[in-house]
Order: sequence, then C-alpha cells, then structure tokens
Amino acid sequence: MHIQVVLFDGFDPLDVIAPYEVLYAGGSAADGAVTVELVTAEGPREVISGTGGLSLRAAGALDLERADMLLVPGASGRVGEPGEVPEEELGAGEWKQDEFIPVLLGRTLTTELPALLKQAMDDPDITVATVCGGSLVLAMAGLLEGRHATTHHLGLDMLDAAGAHAIRARVVDDGDLITAAGVTSGLDLGLYLLERELGPRIAHAVEELFAHERRGTVWRAQGMAPATL
Repeated sequence: MHIQVVLFDGFDPLDVIAPYEVLYAGGSAADGAVTVELVTAEGPREVISGTGGLSLRAAGALDLERADMLLVPGASGRVGEPGEVPEEELGAGEWKQDEFIPVLLGRTLTTELPALLKQAMDDPDITVATVCGGSLVLAMAGLLEGRHATTHHLGLDMLDAAGAHAIRARVVDDGDLITAAGVTSGLDLGLYLLERELGPRIAHAVEELFAHERRGTVWRAQGMAPATL
C-alpha cells in the first residue's frame, strides 16, 4: 500500500508528522508492506506550514496512478470567532503567516487539489483519509455530502452545514473515507490504518514503539443504533 500525504501552504505540521511517522514505522515493521511520501498537487517543492514558518519538502506530485491512499491534513492558523472572517476573504490572496484557518483551507479550492481529490473519491481502489481540518477541505469542495465524517470539534458545525453527517468521534470509518478529529488524532488514525490494512500485531508493535495507546472507539455505521441516553 502506497500512501501519499498531501501538503498545501499553511498545513498543520502535526497533522502530517504524526500519521507519517506511525505509517512509516508500520511499513518498517511489515517489511515494506506500507510506503508513505509527502506530495503536493503541484509537484516537488518546499511547503510552508501555518506554524511559525516551519516547512517540509514534498518529494513528489500527487499521483492517482501510484497512490492507494491519500491523507489530507488540516491547516494551522488563527481560529477566529463565527463571522469574524469576511466571506470574500475565503480562498483569496497569497499565503501569509497567522491567517485564519478557514482562509487557508478555502485557498486549497483555488488549486488543482479539489479536482484530484474528486477523482480519488470516485475511484473505488483509492482510500481517502483526513486529519482535523482535512475533512473540511473535502467538504468545502462538495465531496462529503451524505458521508459520515469528523473533524476538529470547532469545525463540526461547518462539516454538517456542508451536507456531511458530522460525527463527534476520534476516528470515523466510512469505508473508503476515514476521517480523524483534532490534531493529535493523527496518531490514532495512523494506528487504526495499520490495524485495518496490516492487522493488529503490526499496529500493536508500533503502538508500543511510540508509547501511545490509541484513544476512543472507531465509529462505523454498523451494529445496533443506541437508544437516547
């Protein structure tokens, strides 16, 4: 399984590094059964995060011929209050430090990324995973209508407004769409992906290596629906 982690200007570094390290370790533990790389929609380049100007280098271009899974992070910046970000600013202008997160996420819509994500979502052989605001990138592109998904708790209303079934859970598995909640949930997402794709022994070995016990129940639309508690 080859996983491409998609960078964009203003990305949140922990959304990327946490699952990347977990998945890389899983690949090492499984004799290369999983490989992972950093990419952008534009190709190899330095990509500046939204945290203190920290940058990472994307080694390649998002390539749907090679990828079995895409992983989309969220953005790092100012949260802002409802109505504080003028609607006309969403997706406008060039990147700058300490921008509002909705502006950073909205700017991805002006790139080739939404079209590539739509192709991936339409391809039954490709799984799309997200961390934190990564699901909002999909939602803003109109790709999550009717799907079960989660995001950072501050973005759940926005996810719901975009037509998704917003679930307040650490990780939500909706088949070929797997979404994780707040920033640190990238660790839990990575471990769950290892368990789902390679089995619990590989996931457990990486869990022990990272000294991190996966949190929360992975939500799926299966089993009995609970009565109101």
